[in-house]
Amino acid sequence: MTVALMWEARAAEGRGGELLDWARAQRLGTPPLRRETFRAPADRVLVITWWDAPYDAELPELPEPDGELVTRAVHRWRFESVDGEQPDH
Repeated sequence: MTVALMWEARAAEGRGGELLDWARAQRLGTPPLRRETFRAPADRVLVITWWDAPYDAELPELPEPDGELVTRAVHRWRFESVDGEQPDH
């Protein structure tokens, strides 16, 4: 099964570039199958990592940045891939 972990944070005013650099520099104990980093208006940064693991597996995640770098706690979501599954109708 493929599991995707999403990590999203909003930088403090004017610190979006610094948050982006910080997120890109974070290393995980085990490398994921794939990792992508995105940015959006309002100084938001999103990191998605893909893993070959059960949905409830313990997986390495990006930490919380320094409190002064962000405006709120990091949002985290976990999803499982449904590619190739047939719709229920």
